[in-house]
Amino acid sequence: MSAPVALRAPTPFDLCQLVLVAVIWASAFIAIRVAVPETGPVWLAAIRVCIGFLVLAPYAIWRGMVWPKTGGQWRLITGMAVLNMVAPFYLIAWAGKTETAGIIGLLLGTGPFLALVGSHFLTTDDRMSARKVLSVILGFAGILVIIGPSVWSGMVGGGIAAKAAVLGASVCYVMAGLLIRRIDMPPIRLACLALGIGTAMLIPLALAVDGAPPAGISAKSLMALVFLGVFPTGVAYILRFKLIKEIGYTRFSVAVNMVPVFGVGLGVLLLGEPLTPSILVALALVLGGLIISSSGRSAPRTAERPGETPPA
Repeated sequence: MSAPVALRAPTPFDLCQLVLVAVIWASAFIAIRVAVPETGPVWLAAIRVCIGFLVLAPYAIWRGMVWPKTGGQWRLITGMAVLNMVAPFYLIAWAGKTETAGIIGLLLGTGPFLALVGSHFLTTDDRMSARKVLSVILGFAGILVIIGPSVWSGMVGGGIAAKAAVLGASVCYVMAGLLIRRIDMPPIRLACLALGIGTAMLIPLALAVDGAPPAGISAKSLMALVFLGVFPTGVAYILRFKLIKEIGYTRFSVAVNMVPVFGVGLGVLLLGEPLTPSILVALALVLGGLIISSSGRSAPRTAERPGETPPA
């Protein structure tokens, strides 16, 4: 794989895309709550990844699928797919059997801190700065506000295995994010290939863990599965790959902190839950962190190489 393209400062359009990714991922919580009682966590992960692959495949084929040229490239993309989809989807679903959404959200909120450290030591153009540290702290503070102090009693009690699984998922996401910038492939084609690899791994895993796929799924759950496959798995992952390549994983990871806030906000809009001051404070904190992260001078981008396929 070629060296990653130099980063640039986020534009207002990039910020809109970051917010869109956070809203889409937050909406996945509602769809998962609808579908998982009928599918189970492993089959839910397998089905959503498969649907995402089937949605993207026709476009990727029409544009001309880009294939890895060496065994090393295949290993890099396969490893990214495992770390980006297979492992975290399973770990979070397994942890969700015993841990509350608040604890899972808090532990996943460590991702931007891990990204900040990982990008500093493993890249040359996404280094730690006072601005980035402040943005991550504000985002994490937003998670603490939205979850509330009661979550700490759950953190110190109960089993450690499920909490370790969520932290493991967070580490997987960070490692996958750092790998993405090393892969020279247009975002839609890369997302399609990663989803195809994830499908090939998750379906056998689901068969081994839960047996035959669930039968007689209700129309409501089926709609939730289709939504999960098309938007949180398909569209959001295209945006994830594109933004990480262009503005870096440290800045992109700030969007992770918006997910719990928008998750609660969607509960207000779709489920009639009360709008509390803590929601507004948390939203202000994470958006403030996002704005601070995006400020600064733009980094120069490397010139496009002759014959390089433009992103699509």
